Amino acid sequence: MKRDLQYDVVVVGGGPAGINAAIASGRAGAKTLLVERYGFLGGMSTVALVYPWMTFHTNSGNHVIKGIAQEVVDRLMAIDGSPGHLRDTVGFTYTVTPYHPEKYKMVALDMLEEAGADVLVHSFVDKVEVDGNKITSVNLTTKSGPIRVSAKQFVDTSGDADVAYLSGAPCLQGRDSDHQTQPMTMKFRMRGVNLQRIKEEMKSNPGNFYRKTPIAELDELPLTGVQGFYKEWNESGIPINRDQVLFFAGPEDDEVLVNCTRVQGLDGTNVFDLSEGEKEGRKQMLMIAEFLQTKIPGFEKASISAVGSQIGIRETRRIEGLYALTLDDAVNGKKYEDTIALSGYPIDIHDPTGKGVQANDIEGDGSYGIPYRCLVPKVIDNLLMGGRCISTTHEALATTRLTPSCMATGQAAGTAAALSIKDGVAPRDLDIDRLKSYLIENGVML
Repeated sequence: MKRDLQYDVVVVGGGPAGINAAIASGRAGAKTLLVERYGFLGGMSTVALVYPWMTFHTNSGNHVIKGIAQEVVDRLMAIDGSPGHLRDTVGFTYTVTPYHPEKYKMVALDMLEEAGADVLVHSFVDKVEVDGNKITSVNLTTKSGPIRVSAKQFVDTSGDADVAYLSGAPCLQGRDSDHQTQPMTMKFRMRGVNLQRIKEEMKSNPGNFYRKTPIAELDELPLTGVQGFYKEWNESGIPINRDQVLFFAGPEDDEVLVNCTRVQGLDGTNVFDLSEGEKEGRKQMLMIAEFLQTKIPGFEKASISAVGSQIGIRETRRIEGLYALTLDDAVNGKKYEDTIALSGYPIDIHDPTGKGVQANDIEGDGSYGIPYRCLVPKVIDNLLMGGRCISTTHEALATTRLTPSCMATGQAAGTAAALSIKDGVAPRDLDIDRLKSYLIENGVML
């Protein structure tokens, strides 16, 4: 078996950011390898049942995330794997995008193959070799033994900044005051749910639901999400540090994805904390399922249909980049000369230690720009970041971590890696106008 592999671009992490990075790199002509530790692609969208995708639009309905991300949605719609972008009946965003995780796994593989990118699953990066300020290779632990992969450029879409951290690039974690991160969540699905019964309950008691819920439009809109049942939750006495019920409809007609567990105070990069989180998350999951079945109208005949293969991680390490996006940048809708992606998702900080969620809408036209500098580490000349481990503050991460935003930064990172090789420059020296023009030509909104 060949133990040493050589590529132009190696992308580590097969979640939505990594998928889009590898597709973009392959389409730009670079010999590309995508490395993923699980046996399938999709990252948190598949392994942890993060669902639906939120959001491709601003709160006024302006479509700001397109490119490869929209191609994925279009491909899913063509095989009945997604209904496309639907109004968010929670009211937190303008749209949500339901999708079928098993169909997404295959669409991703098809698009990667078409782009000429190779995929290696069941492979875990455990060492990064560095010479000066450049990564020379990554070492993979596999079922077949160790494999060494060399490349000209590397893209870290691991979610946890694994490659950056192992290379010695400086990273940050959590909020500045105590380094606590947003809580983990064990997500699960239930079938046998009567969504029409839930709709009627929402219309008859609107004060028991999120203040932005479009109650007056529920007769015309398909139910995509529900946040509320405050009274039932508060009376339940469930020992989970949150204040409401949250679930999303689909992908089947009688199915919902429940987002109610909250595991706080643990470090998603610490294997002992992760082990504790998996246990606590599953304990909470069973507790919440019983509560829904006995206390929430519409769940009387519901049963658990799927549980995340692992607990969902909102926040771990992030890179120290040439620029760190801030809360004010996002909320004020700031744009930059080196903007490589737009996002319209609000600030959404799940309190690391308390019950609540801090939410801030995006002002101006409802979108903010993510600058290319957030993808470029302060050190390591041939590394780019994509997804939730780009350079931001703890507060700004609460918007950039959402899947469509990660898809957009992934496409930018993969494109930049390939163009840097073509131009013979380090990513930090890449002509930003060339990068932006290329992204626009490939459907990206800037």
